[in-house]
Amino acid sequence: MSISINISTSQYNPIASQQKQIPLRSAITQPPPPPPEFSILLLGLDNAGKTTLLSQIKSHYHPSRPAPATKTVPTVGQNVATIDLPDMYLKVWDIGGQESLRRLWQSYYASCHAIIFLVDSTDIGSGVEGGLDGADIGGTSAGGEEDGRLAECRAVLESVLAHQDTSGVPLLVLANKQDREDCVEVVRIKEGLVKRVFEGARGAGIRDSRVLPCSALTGAGVKEAVEWVRSRVVWNKEARPGVLR
Repeated sequence: MSISINISTSQYNPIASQQKQIPLRSAITQPPPPPPEFSILLLGLDNAGKTTLLSQIKSHYHPSRPAPATKTVPTVGQNVATIDLPDMYLKVWDIGGQESLRRLWQSYYASCHAIIFLVDSTDIGSGVEGGLDGADIGGTSAGGEEDGRLAECRAVLESVLAHQDTSGVPLLVLANKQDREDCVEVVRIKEGLVKRVFEGARGAGIRDSRVLPCSALTGAGVKEAVEWVRSRVVWNKEARPGVLR
């Protein structure tokens, strides 16, 4: 009696099988990558309300933290806060706005992903040097001290945008203190400040930008501002990718 034994070439190979399972197993056990982190510069003249705005942002996105105080001490150096969003971290840098500290701003430009420039809309006169279309606005005379700090604000914003390291960085201009009766309307700030900066000799030309109203004291407009910044750093992530923590 003859017994034939057939050895199949498709026998189970435990090593090969294990190797095939490694990618699947790795995919199951390997944790997802952490959300990227984007750095946002919060700039503006001294007393524009930057520190109050940063406190308001923290209060909105971290409810356990206290609401901002009505009076703050001017920032000497920097304040930093990180807020957790579903798809990213936003690290907001509040940099001191005193004239002696503004030279330090440029050291942050290369690594930032967006800029928020805060304007005190109660301290820029009519919002347009010499009045809108040369007219006397709101009882203020053309030029002079009645323009408040408009010329200074425009010069500082021009210097920020003229720097090579801010090229292509999304810019949000926030018209702060819109809760006050003596504030300048957003449309005048847009026409009299932002548009003139962009069209000026030192302007940066076309860039991703927007002007929005807010009140750092009451929190009005804060979430809209953060959402705009979030959407723009995502849109610009090929040029300036986020950092993995």
